[in-house]
Amino acid sequence: MVTINEPRYINPYTDFGFKKLFGTELNKDLLISFLNALLDGRKEIKDVQYLNGEHLGDGYDERKTVFDVYCELENGEKFIVEMQKAEQYYFKDRSLYYATTPIREQAPVGRWDYHLNEVYMVGLLNFCFPDKEYSEDSFRHEIKLMDVADKHVFYDKLTFIYLEMPKFNKTENELVTMFDKWMFALHNLARLMERPAALQERIFTRLFEQAEIAKYAPADRREYTESLKDYWDYYSVMRTSEDRGIQIGKEEGRKEGIQIGEKRGVEQEKKETILRLSQMGLSVEQIASGANVPVEKVREILDL
Repeated sequence: MVTINEPRYINPYTDFGFKKLFGTELNKDLLISFLNALLDGRKEIKDVQYLNGEHLGDGYDERKTVFDVYCELENGEKFIVEMQKAEQYYFKDRSLYYATTPIREQAPVGRWDYHLNEVYMVGLLNFCFPDKEYSEDSFRHEIKLMDVADKHVFYDKLTFIYLEMPKFNKTENELVTMFDKWMFALHNLARLMERPAALQERIFTRLFEQAEIAKYAPADRREYTESLKDYWDYYSVMRTSEDRGIQIGKEEGRKEGIQIGEKRGVEQEKKETILRLSQMGLSVEQIASGANVPVEKVREILDL
């Protein structure tokens, strides 16, 4: 059911919304359920420990990194979970840079044999990768270091999982797996007025309870309102930039079209002049002089 009044549930694409649902100790069961659904039985995550999401560089002048959600499993594996609102230049570079933090943190002081625990970088993207990079039917992408010759996984302890949320288009009746249900819940949460019948598992009871705006304390509601404003401001800027780019592209295309048309008109006029002078019985040199073109051009037009 889609609301036509004030939204009932928070928008998980906002900073406040995403961290409220997945980044607090109170709601760690939501994060655990989501990660288990994402990994589809390859791991059974029973508990997570939240880690500090802000990381300063090793030196005073090094860049700080800030994660939406940063956590560790009981076996030492690290997960970074990010909600990305809009496409950025060098997005993949940024992901790789972020993944270096949980890798470097594993180096102890003193002697070390370089053993590393697994690191996962999970990105929920509110945009799609550039055209033709992936098919329209593919919205979940799992990337590891691979040998390009025989396509085998060269290193399996560093995994990037990207979810192109705009491509998820399953209806409520098509939801089968827990992963399907989580994708549907996150993709539609801000538009729903009640919990869908297909999401009756206990974990979704928790999700919708924690997402209901009316239950928030005034301070949380104000913080969410500010976060939502930032989200729409950012979205508006991006749309304005895109529209302006399209408009500039159209204007440049119109100017280019005029220039091309003018150039073609001049070329056509010269061609007609060459043919007319040829019919008068003039030599190639005389035609070239009369049409103000090189001799080679005359020979080309007359097919000599």
